[in-house]
Amino acid sequence: MNGSFLTMKCMIVLFTFYFIFPTTIPIMNKTKETLVTAFALFSLFFGAGNLILPPLLGFKSGEFWWLVTLGFCLSAVMIPILGILAHARLQGTMFDFGKKVSPTFAIAYSFVVYAISIALPSPRTASVTHEIAIQPFFDSPYWVTSIVYFALVFVFVMNRSRILDIIGKFLTPAIIIILLLIMGIATFSYAFDFGDTAFANPFTDGILEGYQTFDAIGAVVVGGVIIISINLKNKDASYDEKKGLIRRAGWLAGLGLFLIYAGLIFTGALMHGEFDAEISRTALLNGISIASLGNTANLFLSILVSLACFTTAVGIVTGTADFMKYKFGDSQRAYALTAILGCVLGVVMGQFNVHYIIVVAVPALMFIYPITIILILLNVLPGKYVPSVVFKAVIVTTILFSIPDFLGSIGAGETMTSVKEFIPLSTYSMGWVLPAGVVFVLVNAWVNFKNEL
Repeated sequence: MNGSFLTMKCMIVLFTFYFIFPTTIPIMNKTKETLVTAFALFSLFFGAGNLILPPLLGFKSGEFWWLVTLGFCLSAVMIPILGILAHARLQGTMFDFGKKVSPTFAIAYSFVVYAISIALPSPRTASVTHEIAIQPFFDSPYWVTSIVYFALVFVFVMNRSRILDIIGKFLTPAIIIILLLIMGIATFSYAFDFGDTAFANPFTDGILEGYQTFDAIGAVVVGGVIIISINLKNKDASYDEKKGLIRRAGWLAGLGLFLIYAGLIFTGALMHGEFDAEISRTALLNGISIASLGNTANLFLSILVSLACFTTAVGIVTGTADFMKYKFGDSQRAYALTAILGCVLGVVMGQFNVHYIIVVAVPALMFIYPITIILILLNVLPGKYVPSVVFKAVIVTTILFSIPDFLGSIGAGETMTSVKEFIPLSTYSMGWVLPAGVVFVLVNAWVNFKNEL
């Protein structure tokens, strides 16, 4: 099959659909607003990790690609979308996610998450952009890419009121079109022949790899960006109208993420015999693009990577700046200084390669991710099941039972071996799950019993 010819035909059809179809058929304002918001959400989520992680998962998963997909999408799609639904309900900032535990905890949690976000996933987007979009064309160092990249991020962040429209109307459709080309051509070009899996536990390995997308953390960060953007554009809208818009857009974005992740994992699985078993994430993505798009691969992949990574970096820095602005009494100076700090830190950390940043991120994720998941789940449950005492008990339990996994991630796990033997699921680095669930049930039962007395 001629990849370049098929690419051109697909491009004509897809661009015709996006740019001509909407102008010939009237679209209700409500539907249009939902689509733009959903596109913006998708793009703010879909960054460096979302692009480079799924293909290698599929490449190693073999015949169990579908099981890996379910695990990956549980932590990288379902939990993040529940986070957006929690934002729709709270319509506040990240502080509101933890305030039922205590104001002190909420502040500490917010600062830790924002610090992790601007120090790891945001700079990683610059590193991925350099390795895939810049390095194949130009012999330039990482720091040059980082400076130019975060200078552009700063420009977008300072044009705060236009972020939703720019990302939702223009950048996201381009990302989706290119991804559909890569996955579609690969699907029709290769036999459905899958190799053996390299994973001992495909489902749980998929869940843990989903941590590396940072999407649960992204939900509590960029969800605030969406809330503020909607408030800027729809000042007269009621609470229920804004809640409905965010919920509809959240589910639609979640469906898009699921389909893209499943497609990328499936594509990686189809090509299990095309590349060396030890291939890196970025090299595999580049190889898949060349195999599917032919001579145009480097150009299309460069555009895809640049757009996907850039929108996520904008969302992270904007979310952090929004929070600091809110905490300092709606101070525009705090917003600007935080944006500058976020971009400077991005330049500093963006000089490291992708693999290094992923390795450095593991300990932070093993500690903060369980707490974030529990906060999201508690905030989407009906209020009668989650009084303040339940929040406190479940969060404390989660923190305590996350410690062994955290110590294991920094190489100190041997000291906790005897303890982990008695914790269910601890061998899968998920020892916090059952204890948190049991405490949730027991404390609810105690509260109900106390109320009946």
